[in-house]
Amino acid sequence: MRVLITNDDGIDSPGLAALAAAAVAHGWTTVVAAPARESSGTSAGLTAAQDDRRVEVARRELPGLPGVPAHAVAAHPAFIALVASQGAFGDPPDVVLSGVNRGANVGRAVLHSGTVGAALTAAVNGARALAVSLDVGLDPDVPHHWDTAVAVAARLFDRVAALPAGAVLNLNVPNLAEVGEPKRAALAEFGAVRTRIKDGDDGSISLAAVLVDDELEPGTDAALLAEGHPTVTPLRSVAEDPDVEV
Repeated sequence: MRVLITNDDGIDSPGLAALAAAAVAHGWTTVVAAPARESSGTSAGLTAAQDDRRVEVARRELPGLPGVPAHAVAAHPAFIALVASQGAFGDPPDVVLSGVNRGANVGRAVLHSGTVGAALTAAVNGARALAVSLDVGLDPDVPHHWDTAVAVAARLFDRVAALPAGAVLNLNVPNLAEVGEPKRAALAEFGAVRTRIKDGDDGSISLAAVLVDDELEPGTDAALLAEGHPTVTPLRSVAEDPDVEV
């Protein structure tokens, strides 16, 4: 299997390097291509090209990954997944692993996630994809259990490789030293952390992430994750809806 590792937290994220190391240890031919800087919340956006329609790509060497090709790309993760499918970083990948994201991606809000957007874009272009996120909450100073997220993801590697082309799994892992097997979960309507609009004094609009106390629907990804379970949810990428009459 030829595997592309990407993310939306940027090329220097420890979660990216940890996921790439797991792919290498699994025996997969691994290439890393990730945004040169933070690209969270970009969904499947393709914004990248400068005025001359060029996209800057710089070779990098990631810690603990000698010999693994790594590229810092001045683009959003979905753009990276798209051009990878067309041979930008060597032969097109069979599998795309996106993450490990700093923060959960649950519920309908996955629509806005750059982590999930890269996976969905990869799937539209013929790969199988796994998006991986670590539920670290809103406190940036807590220990990040990247190894836990990667260990759970690695249990799914062979399952992902056996899926038909175009399949996507969204994995969320609690930020704990030890967790159990992932549970299949439905998408929640909302999660425990939600985005709120804040009006600025200068007429600007900003977004803030806040914790909410609303009850989470049992059996959903948000609820199971809050209970300490890793969750896995198959996602469908863009497809026509046969049930809508026009």
